[in-house]
Amino acid sequence: MFHAADLRSLLTAVARGEINPETALDKLKHLAFEPVEDFAKIDHHRQLRTGFPEVIWGPGKTTAQIAQIINVLRQNSPVVMATRIEAEIAAQLQEQVTDLVYYPLARICAIAAAAPENPPKGIISILTAGTADIPVAEEAAVTAQLCGFSVQRLWDVGVAGIHRLLNHRHLLDAADVLIVVAGMEGALPSVVAGLVDRPVIAVPTSIGYGTSFGGIAPLLTMLNSCAVGIGVVNIDNGFGAAMLAGQILRTAARLA
Repeated sequence: MFHAADLRSLLTAVARGEINPETALDKLKHLAFEPVEDFAKIDHHRQLRTGFPEVIWGPGKTTAQIAQIINVLRQNSPVVMATRIEAEIAAQLQEQVTDLVYYPLARICAIAAAAPENPPKGIISILTAGTADIPVAEEAAVTAQLCGFSVQRLWDVGVAGIHRLLNHRHLLDAADVLIVVAGMEGALPSVVAGLVDRPVIAVPTSIGYGTSFGGIAPLLTMLNSCAVGIGVVNIDNGFGAAMLAGQILRTAARLA
């Protein structure tokens, strides 16, 4: 837990020249968390360590618990975000947190500060194989936008009609990172990765007939791709794909 005495001691050491500012910053990254009653511990310094504040996983929590966590997080975070929130729960949350914005397709609730003066550089393009994959893709898109990145959406360009993808080749070339979301057999990321010279993040979805096994089949297809430059996240994990894309772009900006 963050204690005022710890901070005072650290700042005094910096003032005396006993600790340099870089070391002090490293210590601060690992210093603070705040308990919320007896059910949560809020990691206020996650953005310092990872580039984005702690995000609330909605399922399994009561509406009251989510609202309490939101109100604690917003005291120190430029963005507060809760994922996998169904519409009924979102409506209840908005009664308690009046400025909460709900993104129904993405199932995300968020409070975001004004756009930063210096937004992170990079374009994240998000593709779906089919219309049924859009909710997972929207989770990625909204997450990336809340991270401050520019997002391009390209829906329903799967391999069953590959000309639809090829007709938008210019959008692939304009992207810095691509997130490709597909269910069924999951072939689209391999095709895209064979056309571009930038990272491709593959997201298998649970969309498909019986032998897709709830997303296992596209997951295995993506893991076994012969195209290079593909990273694969878990089934239906649009959020994780967006966070990985953001880390890639932040690293690229730091190395530039």
